[in-house]
Order: sequence, then structure tokens, then C-alpha cells
Amino acid sequence: MKTRLGILISGGGSNMRSIANACEQSNFPAQISLVLSNNPDAKGLQFARELGLQTSIVDHRNFSAREDFEQEIQRHLIKAKVEMVCLAGFMRILSPFLVGEWQGKMLNIHPSLLPKFRGLDTHRRALDAKEKTHGCSVHFVTTGLDQGPVIAQSAVPVLADDTTQALQARVLNAEHLLYSRIIKQLCRQL
Repeated sequence: MKTRLGILISGGGSNMRSIANACEQSNFPAQISLVLSNNPDAKGLQFARELGLQTSIVDHRNFSAREDFEQEIQRHLIKAKVEMVCLAGFMRILSPFLVGEWQGKMLNIHPSLLPKFRGLDTHRRALDAKEKTHGCSVHFVTTGLDQGPVIAQSAVPVLADDTTQALQARVLNAEHLLYSRIIKQLCRQL
């Protein structure tokens, strides 16, 4: 029996695509039950539809309170019988309500070697700090922004002539490999 994943996106969904590719392998212990976005224009939604995946849009701008927004997300996750939530470029800070509902079963991929560079603009900040290595982290989601327990990390070198875009591209490749590997490991433990 494969673990049912709910993937939350806000943009292009490249990590969602990478997870979808992994799910196509017969030995991968998960399947995508729902791709949900808070952004109706997220390019990743079109890709998910092309794959025949169930998609939902819960536009945060239609809610005056964050908990109402998250209650609607929760309704979609429950309806799709999701067992594990994977944040993949979901650009909303979650409240204790949704985090609490999925404690220990909600993951995030973050583009830095946590605890360094929580939040946004991680690649520029790594270059500005003259870091020698940068990378990504998969962590459990808690109420603290990018502060949940780190499950695994993948490092990439920072090159002398790196631009933000070049570094971002290398880190994104590492994200695609790391996230699917960790999802596979955790699903086998459920």
C-alpha cells in the first residue's frame, strides 16, 4: 500500500515534478493524492493536471483569517485521504492549527543548510556571506519558520564565479534528489 501524499505548491512546482517522477517508479512507496496551491496561477498546477493528478486551489486572498484558509486546506487534504504533506515551494507561513494537524507528517524542503539562512533569498545571502558550501535541507515542519528538526541535507560547493542563479540551479538539482529520497525513507517507516 502506497503512502498518499499531498503536495502544497505556490509556483512552478519543480520539486513536485521530481516527486511525481519518483512516484512513477514501481518500488517507490508513495503516490500523489493531491497537489494543492494557494496561487491559482501556479505553473505547477498545469503540470500536475497534465499528469492526471488531482489538483485544488485554495487562494489565501479569499480568506480574512489564516486559520480559515488553513481549515479549507485541511478539508481538501482529508477529502483526498492524504497521509503525508510535502511543502514544495509553498510560500505561506503556517499557523499552529495546520502544523499541529500534521505534526510529524509534514515535510518541507528549504534551500539552505539549516540552521543557516532561514526564510527567503537564501542563495544571495549565502553568496554575500562568502560561504564555501551551500545546499538544501529537508525538515519536519513546526511553528517556527524553517526551524523544525532537520531530517537530511545535501551540500553543493559555492564557486568563485557563482551568480545567484547559478547557485540556485545547483541547489535545486540537489533538492530534487534529496526530497524524493527522504520521502521514500519516511514512507517505508510508516
